[in-house]
Amino acid sequence: MNIQVFDTITAQNVSAQIEKANAKDMPLKKDNWQFTWRSLYKTEGAEFYKLILTDSPADVQGVLMLTLMNDEMLYMNNVEIAPHNYGSEGRYEHVAGCLIAYACLKSFELGKNHYKGFLTFESKTALITLYQNKYGAEPALGQRMFIPKENGKELITKYLGEDISPKIPFQ
Repeated sequence: MNIQVFDTITAQNVSAQIEKANAKDMPLKKDNWQFTWRSLYKTEGAEFYKLILTDSPADVQGVLMLTLMNDEMLYMNNVEIAPHNYGSEGRYEHVAGCLIAYACLKSFELGKNHYKGFLTFESKTALITLYQNKYGAEPALGQRMFIPKENGKELITKYLGEDISPKIPFQ
């Protein structure tokens, strides 16, 4: 999937892609990533996606891990942006937003019954407010959160592009 991220150094949008990731794409904890992606990659039934720049596909800008719970509800196990994209000093903006929006898109494709279009995940306590304010997530129980289908549609449009929304069955 072709998308755009914002380069804070050049102040321009740059072409990027979200695509399925394989074991060799998994970033290493020794490179300051927070998760042990290589170990997580061994999780049975999980799907992994990477966000890369079109001009430098070897440099992973973010990684997403998804599983289908109870064969009907999409769960975002992990999402992480590359260390050089952290915070206000980060190089590329919208990496997390694009990956979360992609997870919402997948929830419309893979979710079943009344879970179609809903994305659920566990949040770190410090990120709960961010997920609520920036991505429209709602609290469920404890640190469990979800993004309802209406808010997911907005994220898909905002981060993945207007042309994606008409192709999704939002019923």
